[in-house]
Amino acid sequence: MVKAPEIGAKAAEDKVQLYALGFVLMIASATTGYDVMLINTSQQIKLWELYFPEVSDKNKLGILVNMFNIGSIISFFFTPYIADRWGRKFAITCGCLIMCLGGCLSAFCNGYGMFIAGRFVLGFGNSLAQMCSPLLLTEICHPQHRGPVTAIYNCLWNLGALVVSCIGWGTSTINNDWSWRTITFIQIIPSAVQLMFIYWIPESPRYLISKDRTDEALDMLATYHAGGDKNNATVQYEFQEIKETLLLDEPTNHAVRYSDFFKTKGNRWRLAIIISLGVISQYSGNAILSNYINVIYEGAGIHDQNQKLGITTGKTILDLSVTIAAAVSVDRFGRRPLFLTSICGMVGCFVCWTITSAVYENSNLQNAGAGYAQLVFIWLFGCFYDIGFSGLLVAYALEVLPFHLRAKGMMIMNITVQAILALSNQTNLLAWDNLPNHWNFMLFYTLWDTCELVFVYFFYVETNGPTLEQICKIFDGDDAAAHIDLHQVEKEIAQQHHEDDIAEVQAASLKGRGGEVIMWGRDARTRLLLMLEGSAAWTSWLPELDG
Repeated sequence: MVKAPEIGAKAAEDKVQLYALGFVLMIASATTGYDVMLINTSQQIKLWELYFPEVSDKNKLGILVNMFNIGSIISFFFTPYIADRWGRKFAITCGCLIMCLGGCLSAFCNGYGMFIAGRFVLGFGNSLAQMCSPLLLTEICHPQHRGPVTAIYNCLWNLGALVVSCIGWGTSTINNDWSWRTITFIQIIPSAVQLMFIYWIPESPRYLISKDRTDEALDMLATYHAGGDKNNATVQYEFQEIKETLLLDEPTNHAVRYSDFFKTKGNRWRLAIIISLGVISQYSGNAILSNYINVIYEGAGIHDQNQKLGITTGKTILDLSVTIAAAVSVDRFGRRPLFLTSICGMVGCFVCWTITSAVYENSNLQNAGAGYAQLVFIWLFGCFYDIGFSGLLVAYALEVLPFHLRAKGMMIMNITVQAILALSNQTNLLAWDNLPNHWNFMLFYTLWDTCELVFVYFFYVETNGPTLEQICKIFDGDDAAAHIDLHQVEKEIAQQHHEDDIAEVQAASLKGRGGEVIMWGRDARTRLLLMLEGSAAWTSWLPELDG
C-alpha cells in the first residue's frame, strides 16, 4: 500500500495559511457542540425552566431537545446533492446563513413554540455546514497531515460545549431572561465567523476535477501543498492519482445512488462501518450525559445549581484535553487501537458505574461516597469515549468512503447520528424514570457496549498511512485505485526538466555567440548538458570557469 508523500519545506508558509483556513472549517463542529451543551446548560438555569414551564413534561422536553435533530434529518436529504452539484463551499455558506436565522429565532422567542421553531431551523442549517465542512477539510489537506487534522475537527465539538458551559455558568447569575437568552444568541457567532472567511477557503480539488476544472485543481494543490510549484512531485502525484481514480469511477459518478452501497462487498462493508459509527457514537450511554446530565446529578445527590455548572465545566475541559491529545496521536497509534481502547474503557466504566449506583440506591440514597463515586466514573467514561469516538467519528468515516460516495455516505452517517439521538433522547429519560432501579439502566448499557466492542473488533480496519484514494484498496481490492508511483513521477519531472534545459541550450546555440549562451544557460547543469550534446558553444564558459 502506497504511503502518503512527505511535504516539502518550501510549502511550509502556504501550509500554515491552509490550516489557518482549515480551522475556520473546524468551527462547524464547535457550533454543534455549543448547541447540544446549550440545552444541557439551560436546564441547569432556573429562570429558563420558569420561562418554559412546558419542559416539566418529559415528553415536551424531549421534543424540545429533538427538534434540532429533526431539522438536521430533513435537510440531510438535500445536502449531498447541493455539495456534489454546487460544491462544498456553497453548501457551507447556505448552512451558516440558515443557522444565523435559527439562532435569532430562539434567542428572541416569545414562548415554547417559537423556541423549538428556532431549534428546527438551526438543525436544518447545521447539517449543511456540519456535513460539508469536514468533507472540504479532508479533501484540501496535505495527505501527510490528513489524519490528525481531520481528527481534530470533531474535537472542537468539546470546545463549543466548553464555551457555552463557561458562559452559561457566568450568565446564570443574571436575574432576568438574559441569563439564558445570552447563551442562546451567542450560538450564531461561529456561523458568522465561517461566513466571514469562507471566500478565502479553497474549493476541494477532487470536486474541481470531477467538474472538469482540472487547471483550478492543479493550482490549488500547487499553491497549498508545494508553495506554488506545479511540477512538484507531491503535487503531480496527488493530481494524477485523484484524476485517474475518478476516471476509474467515472461510470458510477454520473449516476450515484444510495443503492450503490449494496452493490459490492466493499461498499456493504463501508455501509456497516458508517452506520455503526453513528450508533456507537450516540447510543453508548453518552447521550444522557450530553442532554440530561441534570438528571444524573440529581440521581447522584447533587442539587446545587452552581455546583452542577462547575462540575459540567470541569468535565468539558477534561473532554476537550483528551480529544485533542488523542487526535494529534492518531497517526502514531493508529485508528483501530484507539477505537478498541476507547470502547474497552467505556465497558469497564459502565461496570463500575453500575456497581456504585446500586450501592448508592440500596443505601436509601444515604451513601454519599457511592453517589460521588458515580461522578468519577462518569468523567472516566467521557475520557475513554473521547479517545475513539469524539475525534475519529468524522475522520474515520471520511477515510473509508471513496469520493463518489463520500457526500452520500456522510449523509447516511449523520442521519444515523440524528435518528439515534432522537431515539435516545426520548427513551433514555423514560427508561431512567420507569425502570425499577437506576442501576438497571447502567446495566443495560454495560451489556450493549460489550456488543459494540465485538463489532468494532471484527469490522474496523486500520486506515493509517495510505492516501484517500489508496484506502479504497482495503475494501475493493488492488484495482480499485490508480497505480501511481511517486518515484516514477519524480523521474518524469526530472526528464521534463532535462528536456527543457536541452531546448533552452539549443535555442541559445542558434545565436552563435558564447555571451548569449551564457545568458540563456540557467546553471552549471545546463552547461554540462550543452557539452554532452556536442555543441562547441560550451567552450565559451571555460574562461569564466578559469576566472
